[in-house]
Amino acid sequence: MVKTVLSIDGMMCSMCEAHMNDLVRKNCAVKKVKSSAKSGETTIISENELDISMLKKEIQEIGYELKDWHSEPYEKKGLFSFGK
Repeated sequence: MVKTVLSIDGMMCSMCEAHMNDLVRKNCAVKKVKSSAKSGETTIISENELDISMLKKEIQEIGYELKDWHSEPYEKKGLFSFGK
């Protein structure tokens, strides 16, 4: 699994967060997506790498701007993983 964090410019409120989450869900096969207008980030958990160029275009079409992004391997932490 892959964790991708997008830095988004233009998100101001909870409706902006909802628009961003809907856009990601519509265009990508994701396990989880969460946006924060306060931090200006959208965090996405997916099985595979995302098509960033396509996302950048889609994000721009709804009035926001993808400033930066980074991906890293993601391992789901279970209830009893704290001792590892």
